[in-house]
Order: sequence, then C-alpha cells, then structure tokens
Amino acid sequence: MNFDHLPEDCFAHILSFTSPGDACRSSLVSSSFRATADADSVWRKFLPSDHKQILSRFVSPIAYSSSKDLFMKLCSPNLIDGGDKMFFVEKSTGKKCYMLSARDLSISWGSHPLYWTWRPCLQSRFAEVAELRTIWWLEICGTTNTQMLSQKTVYGAYLIIKIANRAYGLDTLPSEVSLEVGSYKSQGSIYLSKRNDIKSGKQASSEHEHFPKVVRASRSRVLDEDRGGSKRGDGWMEVEIGSFYNGECDEKDVRMSLREVKGVHLKAGLIVEGIELRPKQ
Repeated sequence: MNFDHLPEDCFAHILSFTSPGDACRSSLVSSSFRATADADSVWRKFLPSDHKQILSRFVSPIAYSSSKDLFMKLCSPNLIDGGDKMFFVEKSTGKKCYMLSARDLSISWGSHPLYWTWRPCLQSRFAEVAELRTIWWLEICGTTNTQMLSQKTVYGAYLIIKIANRAYGLDTLPSEVSLEVGSYKSQGSIYLSKRNDIKSGKQASSEHEHFPKVVRASRSRVLDEDRGGSKRGDGWMEVEIGSFYNGECDEKDVRMSLREVKGVHLKAGLIVEGIELRPKQ
C-alpha cells in the first residue's frame, strides 16, 4: 500500500498512536510525510495530558510555535516549583521525568553547618547542592506521588551524587537503599564509593586504624565487587535506589531513602544534587 495515497488526516491519526521517535523517523521518508509528521494533531498526543498545569509551574516560561516545538523544549530539563524540582520528558517516548533537588529532600542534620554545607555547583542546574562535611549518621529521604508520573510505566529512582576529593568513610560499609509505594517495598545496598586505592594488600589511607575489626572485614570482602555509583554524561554519578511499576489511576506516595547508620565511623565528601525519577529502559 502506498502511504502517499492516504488522506493526510488519516495518516496523522495513525502516527498519533506511535511514538515521538517513530514520528521523527517517518518525516524522513518524503516531504509529504514530513508535513503530516510535524502536524499539531500528531504532537498533541505525545505531550503529557497535564502539560498546561506543568507549564504553569515553570520558573521561567518558555515560548513555542507548535506542539512539536513545545515537545522538543520539554525534552530539556526545566526548573519548576520555585527551582526545587526539575521536569523533562523522555524524547523517545514522551514519558514524564522529574528530579527532586537536594533542597527538596529530607537530609538528617542537613540544616546544621557543622555536618552539611550548602553551596552552588557549576555542574548543577539547581541553585545549590548539599555537601557532607562530616557525620556518622547518613540518611537522605525523598517523597513524591505517582500522580505526577506517567501511567503504565516502570520507573527507576536514582540518587545523583559526586564524591569530593577529600571524601572518606563512604566505602567502609554499604548504604541501604529503600523504595516504598503503597504496600510494595524494595530494598538493597550499595557502596557510594569504590575502593580503587588498594596496593599490595595494604589498607587505604582513608581507613583509620580505630575502625572495628568487623568493619574492616566486611570491607575486605567486597573489594572486587565494583558496586559504586554509575557515571553519567553530565559529570555526575547515580545510585539506583529502586524501581516500581506505576499503574493506572493510582495515587500513592513514593518514598525513597538511602541510609548508612550502622557504622560508627565518620563519613565526608558526599555531594548530593537530588533524586531523579525516570522510566527504566
């Protein structure tokens, strides 16, 4: 069948049931395909159903000339809710993504300047990040609601961090990660920093002699597991907290946390940008 013989509105209707990626690819077939693939009736279907409400939360309003132009601009992260959150859509699917800034998280002792400091960071799109000065009780929690997210989608939650050069104590014991949605709960553990400074079986300089033997033994068992955060293209690292399926018409709180409260050793040098929620591939 020759698609060029289809009425334009019929072909546009077909495209609206595909995906943004499919629409972009079809526009390369011919000039007639391009005109239909760029139509507002197609790209309106790819925009979040609540996009007008989301746009009203933008810190800086955006100008756009068409539904496709708006979609493309939403693919870039935009600050919302006074700069405490960030919103963007996944380019290939149009699914909604959010990032909660460090200021939008609950960080134990985060307001105490002896333990945490708040400062600007050139690589962050938020006004400031949180940097751990020194503490033994590490607890970072975030909450959002499933109504903010796209339905029928598996989401992953990721803590976005950096490790400062002066960091210590972050690779001594694993941090516990937890994600809860209603009655569903996932748990796991991960090392925030990898031990890459061990030579000839000697202890790294960051491991102080007063650490309990059980701590040192636990640490030595995971030297080769390589379970730290994953590097991102924006210069940050991400630690997966957990994942969950967001169904239809659900309205539940999503509670995410990272904790390391079992060790009695001091920790420092963790830089927190926020928690990102995005569809899992």
